[in-house]
Amino acid sequence: MTFYRRNLPHWHPDGASIFLTWKLYGSLPVPSGSTARIGWATKSSLSKASPGRRFKLLDSVLDKAALGPLWLKDPRIARCVVDAIYFGEYQLGFYSLHAFAVMPNHVHLLITPQVPIPRLMNGLKGITAREANSFLGRKGKHFWQDESFDHWVRTSAEFDRIHAYIEFNPVSARLVTRPQDWPWSSASRSIPASRPTISS
Repeated sequence: MTFYRRNLPHWHPDGASIFLTWKLYGSLPVPSGSTARIGWATKSSLSKASPGRRFKLLDSVLDKAALGPLWLKDPRIARCVVDAIYFGEYQLGFYSLHAFAVMPNHVHLLITPQVPIPRLMNGLKGITAREANSFLGRKGKHFWQDESFDHWVRTSAEFDRIHAYIEFNPVSARLVTRPQDWPWSSASRSIPASRPTISS
């Protein structure tokens, strides 16, 4: 069992599946004062919420995509992230991939890791940030928020709920009417079954 804490606690039992979410840098405001609002939640209510409740509150704000950058709407950048996710499984063997969705300002991933989460996330975020910033002409600037949300999946029923949550996220965000219509997720029929590569 690996455990560490930054703003959130991070529990990573050996062999457990992990639900990960990370967002674009600046995609949520940094409010000042306890009554400042993020969407319909106050900073005070977020600080008192459990990590799971805080995730749901913040994810609902991200899904509305009303704040901050939406760089993942660019098909070149979304494809870069999808290719990096597959690369991490097929070429690097860092994890078994179960589900993912690349949203306009955040990414959801359900995996069973084979290497420490910080190692695989540093690689995944690093290569996609460099390539995305190259597309955007933003060399050397922050692309991803530093800390990611992660949740250790306890049961097979929870695994199924999270899998469905990820693939239905584009539907709940009103981007498409069916999960398979979102081109940047594991539910999409447009994702190739082959082993894609990413540029180095």
